[in-house]
Amino acid sequence: MIAKALVNQPEEVEVRSVEGQHVIVLELCVHPEDLGRVIGRHGRTAEALRTIFGAAGMKLQKRVKVEIIENQICSVQQ
Repeated sequence: MIAKALVNQPEEVEVRSVEGQHVIVLELCVHPEDLGRVIGRHGRTAEALRTIFGAAGMKLQKRVKVEIIENQICSVQQ
């Protein structure tokens, strides 16, 4: 939901979750043109997203790692 508000092509946003015993990896896939919007200047937006999800993970007593990936690469991995 947060990532969709940041991008120009919200229909291209996909979030996949891979859950381990102590960590949750969130793969945030966005259109290549929106990659810069999600990362932000000097990575500030990406860092803010990681902070938010990290705080949410604390409630679950798990570490949350957010990976931002171009949508073209996500399509290949499926």
